[in-house]
Amino acid sequence: MLSNSVTASFFGSGAQRNGRKRLAVTELPRELPLGLMEPSGTDEKGLSPNYPRYLGENVMSKPKVGFYWCASCGGCEEAIVDLAADILGVVAAVDIVFWPCAMDFKREDVEAMADGEMAVCFVNGAVRTSEQLEMAELLRRKAGLVVAFGSCAHTGGIPGLANLYSREGVLAAAYDTAFSTLNPEGMRPQTAYAAPEGTVTLPELHETVKKLDQVIPVDYYLPGCPPPVKLITGALGAILEGKLPPKGSILAPEIALCSECPRRDSKPEKLDFTEFKRPHQIIADPELCLLAQGLLCLGPSTRAGCDAACIKGNMPCTGCGGPLEGSKDFGANALSAAASALEATDDASIAVGLAEVPDPAGAFYRYSLPASLLYAKKGN
Repeated sequence: MLSNSVTASFFGSGAQRNGRKRLAVTELPRELPLGLMEPSGTDEKGLSPNYPRYLGENVMSKPKVGFYWCASCGGCEEAIVDLAADILGVVAAVDIVFWPCAMDFKREDVEAMADGEMAVCFVNGAVRTSEQLEMAELLRRKAGLVVAFGSCAHTGGIPGLANLYSREGVLAAAYDTAFSTLNPEGMRPQTAYAAPEGTVTLPELHETVKKLDQVIPVDYYLPGCPPPVKLITGALGAILEGKLPPKGSILAPEIALCSECPRRDSKPEKLDFTEFKRPHQIIADPELCLLAQGLLCLGPSTRAGCDAACIKGNMPCTGCGGPLEGSKDFGANALSAAASALEATDDASIAVGLAEVPDPAGAFYRYSLPASLLYAKKGN
């Protein structure tokens, strides 16, 4: 947990540091809802063995931090902004040395850094292009820690659903067959074009979408689409305090979403519906378990940490929190849980019950196809 003293040290109101008045901001959570965020043992100075030593013993030296986006929608950048007043505390505690979405940083600024100069870089988005791969590799060299930020970096995200099609199939849909496309010349993106002003280049589109740790080593994972504010502040606090879990950890609770769902007490021990319904087909009771009402809610298979935000909006969980510990394939686990929820005794009955799920791949692998055993379409 973040102690009040450390929280006040980083984010205190009206404190003086280097002769400058500091901004008054909201405190980070007093207790982090992350069972694995406590250090796995400490040294004689009380620091976790995973503490990044290049921060120095005095973390007030303002470690350098970077943010970058690859194949993503911008929602993860919005999540940083959603820190609201707490973002002022982040700015006071760290030097943001790379954040091209929000500030005027260039690739050459990163190339000029010494290897490991950034304490941590938060990378969101999947990897689909040559430029994204190059930037991921560059940021891995320049950062002591790399955090896969959000569902796309963690498990491939919605961009990863493109793996259901070949590269040529994706291009054909975008440039040839889409009803909104007018392209009689059949033009396609080119990696180089000789314009009168000089050669113009574009990144190459790779054959498949990859999650971040399929192209570079990743130290930690912060799940969600986008990551919830409390998980972001918890992760930042753990990094700044040096209270880091073992590398490779997912910085979210190790429990299923159902455990923090406000409707959990209304879920019966035995479900008795025979087919799933889609949200537009019913008016869901705002007090009762959505799965018990026949809606495909993936809460039983999804990692907690979002405070059941979608359920509080009377919509079922779609699984952006990612898999639980030990899961090899989120989609397979979610499909198994869904089939088990049906009042069905044979394969035919299960097939009937799942018939109202018109897009099984999009429903069960919405955020995780590149991380799954399926990974991508095989063949043409």
